[in-house]
Amino acid sequence: MTATAFRRLAFAVALAPLALGLSACKKDAGNATAPAAAPIAKVAPPTGKAWADVVSITPEGGYRMGNPDAPIKLVEYGSLTCPHCADFAAKSAADLRDTFIASGRVSFEFRNFIRDAIDLTATQLTHCGKPEQFFTLTDQIFANQKSFFDKAQGAGKQAQDAAFNQEPAKRGPAIGTLTGLTDFAVARGLTKDQANACLSDLPKAEAMAAQVTKQADQFDIQGTPTFLVNGSKVDPNTWEELKPLLEKAGAR
Repeated sequence: MTATAFRRLAFAVALAPLALGLSACKKDAGNATAPAAAPIAKVAPPTGKAWADVVSITPEGGYRMGNPDAPIKLVEYGSLTCPHCADFAAKSAADLRDTFIASGRVSFEFRNFIRDAIDLTATQLTHCGKPEQFFTLTDQIFANQKSFFDKAQGAGKQAQDAAFNQEPAKRGPAIGTLTGLTDFAVARGLTKDQANACLSDLPKAEAMAAQVTKQADQFDIQGTPTFLVNGSKVDPNTWEELKPLLEKAGAR
């Protein structure tokens, strides 16, 4: 996907409501094999903290939870409008956080792979608060994903067109209102002014688009969710298949 094509997708068009959350979303997991490694010793977290409390922004624009020096580094390229990403989040969250990340052996980084205008709006809101708020808000958006589509569809075509056809600086706030995403984020810690300022931040949105384009080419990201383990793309895209891969890598 070229940068021009991505910007056209992210900023310029009113997307067909029924298609939202379906395109470019991977369905089938591959059959992965990985060489078995020796079990890795657990790493103690900083005093007074759990590793799940340690969140930082990476140079790639992702948010990393856990031991920054973990020997097993799991990265997800995910879309907030992808149902398969929402399914992964629901099935993996507790085990990934409380077993793998808590051990200090695995870190988890989420890199937003933005693929439509609603996805961009949701992503801007998750990036709006403190880093420690990112994963909580991301998981809650995934858990309520369908409600945002339903609200936008229920508003009718005239309201959809009015929101998606706004000038760029006003489009994000309009889509946030149309979908209910802004009110959702405000109810979870952002102020309305803070949310709308983030949704109007075109330079940051352009930077996100550039990162997605660059990394899509670099890692051959063709759909979501896609995972990297220690910098290499792996076949599994479900928790059921990814979990044993992490265990084989030594997280056991």
